[in-house]
Amino acid sequence: MIYYTTSSIPKYFLALFFAIISVAACAQEQGVTALKDLENFVKNTKSGRAAFTQVVTSPAKDGQVPKTKTSSGSFEFSRPNRFKFLYKKPFEQSIVSDGQTLWLHDVDLNQVTARKLAQVLNGTPAAVIAAAADLKGLQADFTLTAMPEKAGLQWVKAVPKTKEGQLQSITVGLKTSDKGTELAALEILDSFGQLSVMSFGQFEINPALSAVSFQFKPPAGADVSRQ
Repeated sequence: MIYYTTSSIPKYFLALFFAIISVAACAQEQGVTALKDLENFVKNTKSGRAAFTQVVTSPAKDGQVPKTKTSSGSFEFSRPNRFKFLYKKPFEQSIVSDGQTLWLHDVDLNQVTARKLAQVLNGTPAAVIAAAADLKGLQADFTLTAMPEKAGLQWVKAVPKTKEGQLQSITVGLKTSDKGTELAALEILDSFGQLSVMSFGQFEINPALSAVSFQFKPPAGADVSRQ
């Protein structure tokens, strides 16, 4: 049996050993930070308002370059279950939840679809952003995994526990300041391999938003479908 003393172990081995320990400890610390930031966002950011840019990338087919589509608009939410995405470019569309009904409005076609929110909310990005009251509530519907820090943001991957939805995963990017924790990005991967990346800017934490701002009334002459 061979015994090693500290003096007999090469210095580079010791350096590598302590580097590995340091990296592991750092990764563990970042994981705790990411989940803590998500918990703070869910519990303390009761409402929010921001501008967003969305880039949707379709999976490449037959060696072709992946196709991308870019859109932009504004976003608001108020817990629980009220949110509003207003797409301005390149086409006007609205996705609005008043807490009971989810409304989708295609402005160009003047078509409106209304669905009961309870039927469509679970396992969606909106469930992460605007539904759960705490981390335990999120963990009832998602498997949460802290991801490495990237672009100065803390990231948590949320995988829906239900297999009936159309999403593989939702990865949330968060940024914390002295004002609180804000939503900075969402990366949404669907079951077809399509990736949607939403970047949020000019985020306002806990603005005063009334329930009236999330009400939706179909415009005159709209073709309304209720499901």
